[in-house]
Amino acid sequence: MQSQPTSDINLLWGSLILEELARLGVQHVCMAPGSRSTPLTLAAAAQSNLQRHLHFDERGLGFMALGLAKSSQSPVAIITTSGTAVANLYPAIVEAWLTQVPLIVLTGDRPPELIGCGANQAIVQPAIFADYAKQVNLPTPDTAISPNALLTTIDEAVANLSQPVHFNCMYREPLYPTELETLAQLAQSLSHYVSPIKAWLSHSHPYTDYGLLTQSNLPSQDTMMRFVHGKGIIVAGTLSPQEDPQQIVELSQKLGWPIVADAQSQLRQHPSVIGHIDQLLLNPKASKFIEQADRVVVFGGRFISKRLMSFIANHQWHSYWQVLPNQQRLDPDHQSKRIWQTTITDMCNNNWPRSSQANWGLNLVNHNQQLEALLAQHIDQSGFGEPLVVRQIAKQQTSSHQWFIGNSLPIRLYDMYAPIVCEPPNIYTNRGASGIDGLIATASGVALANKQPTTLLIGDISSLHDLNSLAITKQINSPFVIVILNNDGGNIFNLLPVPNDEIREQYYRLSHGLEFGYAAAMFGLPYNQVDSLASFDEAYADAMAYKGTSVIEVNVSPTQASDQIKLITQWVKQH
Repeated sequence: MQSQPTSDINLLWGSLILEELARLGVQHVCMAPGSRSTPLTLAAAAQSNLQRHLHFDERGLGFMALGLAKSSQSPVAIITTSGTAVANLYPAIVEAWLTQVPLIVLTGDRPPELIGCGANQAIVQPAIFADYAKQVNLPTPDTAISPNALLTTIDEAVANLSQPVHFNCMYREPLYPTELETLAQLAQSLSHYVSPIKAWLSHSHPYTDYGLLTQSNLPSQDTMMRFVHGKGIIVAGTLSPQEDPQQIVELSQKLGWPIVADAQSQLRQHPSVIGHIDQLLLNPKASKFIEQADRVVVFGGRFISKRLMSFIANHQWHSYWQVLPNQQRLDPDHQSKRIWQTTITDMCNNNWPRSSQANWGLNLVNHNQQLEALLAQHIDQSGFGEPLVVRQIAKQQTSSHQWFIGNSLPIRLYDMYAPIVCEPPNIYTNRGASGIDGLIATASGVALANKQPTTLLIGDISSLHDLNSLAITKQINSPFVIVILNNDGGNIFNLLPVPNDEIREQYYRLSHGLEFGYAAAMFGLPYNQVDSLASFDEAYADAMAYKGTSVIEVNVSPTQASDQIKLITQWVKQH
């Protein structure tokens, strides 16, 4: 039996874990209240190198951590108690795994003797996230296990982390020490136990330094010469702002090949790219012209536009290259290709020759500009509705703004209709699993990480899914505007081939008849309800001038967007 009080060794292990995570580059820790996670909670409370974020709902907590990690480009730790608190993290863990976002999940758990015997709040937590998180099951803290073994376990699991890892931390009672001690104080009272890591305690570096794992697989000069000898296009898929996709524009100018941009590429609104590719592929002349391309280089993957995906999948390519930062399979059509595992910077800074067919695609620029004029006429000059709101927000963004766009209809409207601007904003999405849960929480994490003016564009059903995450938004002290498109249900199902309108309404759209004014009031948030362009512009300007969270509810009819999309489709095809 241990002579040292259990609560002390529990707290020491928690302190060692949190200290090592901070040394490994973790900047933020997201915490939910709970008893079994007390050693981790107290260690985080005493940790001066971590920014702490708290929320009462673990599902929202996980998504907030996801947003913080996306925006800060660093791993984020999550602390929860045992039982279903852990299970509530699952949706965020799935999204993080699919989009390769590093989350470090620390969950308190019962010791082995309390599992499977009817003990309170005891579930089987090891492997609870299946293949969606690397699994590290720590033993119950014990002085028989050396502290350096704990540190090396953390180091190996977290070094060069690109996806979630789950540390299951089993603690025996008592959990609460009589005093809250820092790591230095605990090390003094447990000096004999920590003697193997005495040197580590005296500096601020990780116990094991794995270094940065770097790999860059680049084409040779001869390979590039052969590849660029033809009519090529560059496709920009899902890319983060931190990857600096602007470099792809410079590569395009060097090669003389056009760029077609996905909504999540950070380049969708850039004046030097073909941003309207989804709609251009509807137009017979533009579509026929782009079919001349015989080679393609794709940066990233995960496209919004099904038309773009279909074109890439069905076209006969002479050469197909894809550039990815690490080994992964991002091609649901399973095409034969050459994958280059490297960064955008390394690929674009390679010594590229100019294409023998430079500027072959100049007519695409004309098609793109003509389509922008068509959209300006048929959206900007028409009645108030969801496409108009999307374009109006997009026109007011700059490179100092960030925009989180919700799933289902909002991201598709942006991909189809966003205007061309001089300074595109930073775009964030949750398009790994493309769920409509946790969007308010994720956007809040994005806003909290870098404190830039942020807009969240979200649908009504998505808002209802994540309503209690409005509590997180109270922590934001920079302009954070939540624009809710309320079309009274799942409007996107109006665009899908549901057998008949009765089935569509009863089983898919799920009209709810709800408004969000009282929800905003409940959380003490400024709120405006708008139904015209003038009222929206006024409300949005006020919200952007406010240092905190504001809610703007845009009320439209259930069929407004779907009806307008069908009309625009006809105009584009005939143009």
